[in-house]
Amino acid sequence: MRRLLVAVAVVLLSAGCGPKTPDYQSIWTTSATSTTPTSAVEPIPFPKYLEQIGVGQQAVAPDTLTDLTVSIPTPPGWSKFSSPAIPPTSYVITKDGPYPNAMLIVVRLFGDFDPRDAIKHGNADAARAQNYRQLDASNADFHGFPSSMIQGSYDLDGKRLHTLNRVVIATGSPPDSQRYLVQLAVTSLADQAVADAADIEQIIDGFTVAAK
Repeated sequence: MRRLLVAVAVVLLSAGCGPKTPDYQSIWTTSATSTTPTSAVEPIPFPKYLEQIGVGQQAVAPDTLTDLTVSIPTPPGWSKFSSPAIPPTSYVITKDGPYPNAMLIVVRLFGDFDPRDAIKHGNADAARAQNYRQLDASNADFHGFPSSMIQGSYDLDGKRLHTLNRVVIATGSPPDSQRYLVQLAVTSLADQAVADAADIEQIIDGFTVAAK
C-alpha cells in the first residue's frame, strides 16, 4: 500500500449506539498531548501484519466498488489532487497545495481471518512515524464495522503534521460479502490545524462506509 499510506497512517461509541464524531477543532486547540509509549519491539506495519497472517491485498479505486459505498465530501475550495507519487487507486483531495489533504484508500482483502482481531493492529503504523505524539485513539466500531482510529502529530520531510487516521474493515453486500480495508487519513500542517479545522470536521463527519 506504498510509502504514502505508511506516512499518513502514522474515536467512537460501540456499534448500535452509532459512531461519535471526534471533536477535531477542540483537540487541535488544546496543548495536552501524550507521547506514544516506547517499546523494545517496534510495531509491525498493518499491511505487513495482514501479509503475515495470510491475507491477500489488492488496491481498488473507491468509485469502482459495486458492493460497498466509500466516500468523503469535498469542502468548498478543496479539489481532487493527483501526483505520480500517488497510486491511481487512491483518492486524494487538497486545498491550496499538498496540505491540508484527505486521502481515501480501499484494499480488497482475500483469505480467512478475524476482522475484529486484525483491527487491533490498525494503529500500528502511527507509532512508527517520526516523533509521533498521540492525541486520541479508539478501536470502537464505525457504522457497524470493526475500526481503529488514531489522532496525533508527527514530523515528515521537515514539517510538523497533524493527522486523523481511521481504518475500517468493511464487508460488502451479499452474495459475495467481500471484505475490504478502508482507510481515511486527514492531514494538516501543525501551524494551520486550527484554521483548517472546520473543513476537516466536514470531511470526517461526511465519511461514509456502507454496504450497497
